[in-house]
Amino acid sequence: MSRTLGPFAAVLRRDLLLAWRGRADVLVTLAFFVVVVCLFPFGIGAETNQLRSIAPGVLWVAALLATLLSLHRLFAQDHADGTLEQLLLSPEPTVLWVVAKVVAHWIATGLPLVLVAPALALLFDVEQGALGVLVLSLALGTPILALLGAVGAALTLGLRGGGMLLALLVLPLFVPVLIFGAGAVDSHLSGTGADAHILLLGGGLLGALALAPVACAAALRIAVE
Repeated sequence: MSRTLGPFAAVLRRDLLLAWRGRADVLVTLAFFVVVVCLFPFGIGAETNQLRSIAPGVLWVAALLATLLSLHRLFAQDHADGTLEQLLLSPEPTVLWVVAKVVAHWIATGLPLVLVAPALALLFDVEQGALGVLVLSLALGTPILALLGAVGAALTLGLRGGGMLLALLVLPLFVPVLIFGAGAVDSHLSGTGADAHILLLGGGLLGALALAPVACAAALRIAVE
């Protein structure tokens, strides 16, 4: 167990340290999320029922776009300085450090979105009871976005115009997460209950955690070769 957790913890610690050193990029992602969400009340107006009805979709779309904005950095720096090749040549399982990198990426970029979302939801007059559902849906959904996005980032690594191609690849995969995430809050607000949507997000997270790192590892080997 220690042999497994040791490399995982080392890569996780390294990537979190790099994220802290490059925290300006992390703050840009968070600022983008905040600005996009704040623009809607100004554009739509102050009609309470209308704001409340669009809140789940606005928050989830903004979180999705903010996640997409940060995905190109997931492997790019390691690929540029040769670290990625060294990791692929190491005896440690590729899937293990891929998961560590995705977890570090989510902690640096996804977790701040989850923590800030309830405060932004108050701009839309979302009721207190729905805030917990919003946080839970984002906590389950944003890791799925990170895992799926990691596969796209690996497939487009080193390609010219990779950022645009990355968006084209992963946005269709993000749509079900967006539907279930926003639908969880909508269902709670309508009184029908959010359990089904939350369970689907949980199942999606388990599926992505099982499959995405394997696909990502294979894509990285192809990109380096």
